Amino acid sequence: LDHRTMIYCNRALNMRSISAVGFDLDYTLAQYRPETFELLAYQATAKKLVYNLGYPRQARILDWKFDWKYMVRGLVLDKRRGNILKMDRHKYVKVAYHGFQELSREERTAAYGNTLSRDSYDEPDYALIDTLFSLAEAHLFAQLVELKDTDPELFPSQPEYAEIYKDVRAAVDLCHRDGTLKQAVADDPSKYIYADEQLISMLKMLRESGRLTFLVTNSLWDYTHVVMNFLFSADKNWLDYFDLVITGSAKPSFFMDGNQAPLFAVDVKTGMLHNTDNGTPVPQVRQELHHTVWIWKLTFSSYQMRQGGTVSHLHKLLAIDAGAQVLYCGDHIYGDILRSKKQLGWRTMLVVPELDREVELLQSSRAVQKEIQRLRHSREEIEDELQKLEWTLKYALYFKGTKEEEGPLQEKREALQRERDEVQKSHRTMQRKFHEQFHKTWGQLMKAGHQTSRFAHQVERFACLYTSQVTNLSCYSPEKCFRTAEDFMPHELRGSVVFVTKIFAYDQSPHFNDR
Repeated sequence: LDHRTMIYCNRALNMRSISAVGFDLDYTLAQYRPETFELLAYQATAKKLVYNLGYPRQARILDWKFDWKYMVRGLVLDKRRGNILKMDRHKYVKVAYHGFQELSREERTAAYGNTLSRDSYDEPDYALIDTLFSLAEAHLFAQLVELKDTDPELFPSQPEYAEIYKDVRAAVDLCHRDGTLKQAVADDPSKYIYADEQLISMLKMLRESGRLTFLVTNSLWDYTHVVMNFLFSADKNWLDYFDLVITGSAKPSFFMDGNQAPLFAVDVKTGMLHNTDNGTPVPQVRQELHHTVWIWKLTFSSYQMRQGGTVSHLHKLLAIDAGAQVLYCGDHIYGDILRSKKQLGWRTMLVVPELDREVELLQSSRAVQKEIQRLRHSREEIEDELQKLEWTLKYALYFKGTKEEEGPLQEKREALQRERDEVQKSHRTMQRKFHEQFHKTWGQLMKAGHQTSRFAHQVERFACLYTSQVTNLSCYSPEKCFRTAEDFMPHELRGSVVFVTKIFAYDQSPHFNDR
């Protein structure tokens, strides 16, 4: 298979054990065009800040430029300090920017590395940029941080950075509540959404194999219907491809224990909601039940179209007995993947559109990766030799050495120090250039230095499978058994038959090594 159609496996999954396959809508079935949709979100949010939240017009916020490629997923926003961070799986901050100004190593250490207790880097002091919808607001926040620093007189109330972020979030919420974004998309779907001709064939394949298919989205019926009609333009009866559709689901609370949200039926012709009792029609006052059922069948036909509810409603409507029977595909690590995995035991597939370019660059730069690894090992060997030599000079000569012996050893130490510095400089320069191939500011999506990035760590922990497009499912048999590569700890690599090949594998994640 071409790398663009690959599905990568973190946790073995036999599709024969899956009886229902579910999907999110936004950035899963519907892939948005970042150059147009993110710009729309950015401009709409900026307008809300000025016209609704009273941000100074003299700051010319509405004239600011937006670079939709600048922010990436997996970053962490420090609300108190106005910083944006990239960290590794151990939560060590590897890259940090204040606004658009990079913090030095010393500044990073002072802010995030000199505390007796490690921050959790979660709410309320931090915000996670873990969905593609968050990129525009993060960019706008960074611009406002710089505005506050350079022109504080424009903010008479002298708000803290956290207050500015709160305003940005409020502006984003306003855009969603008043339909600014969704109306623009509905007016011209092709401008903002990619068409994917493989959607119909994928769903047909799954249904013909005996799997149930369902859609669970936070979007309401009207917007869902517009987007799905566009995606299924070759067949307007898109509801025929799903056994159940739930809109307005309010994920992630949809997945949580104790959620008692009511479930409504949706009239697909009018969009009107009707009460249900766990999916069963509820007769209105002075109306016989048999009459209600007749109206129900006439109105809703064979479609199971619902709004709200909880995951227990979904399990009942689809007759699902165990969470492990469900494979759910989504793009949001927390809203779609983490909750469904931890709370329910569902099997999960994360959609990571950025993966296509990441893998392509990894494959085209193998020689550079090997050279980086060679320099790293060379540096380690020189440092080991240098430390042994310094030990000899400090202790061995002190007890039994002579001045004549010390001279040559000092010269050798100085030569090793020069060699180490040269190798270290070459290593850092090459590594930085390598990372800048992926993103000039943030580097690889799945890496932070030599460690797995925090985002990649979340993918590894909670996504059984991950891929760049949900329709990559159509490239595999519905009976496929996905298997993981064997894991190795460092002590297993030393002296083993895999050491020779692994030692030069810069990236040991599935999307690199299974090639």
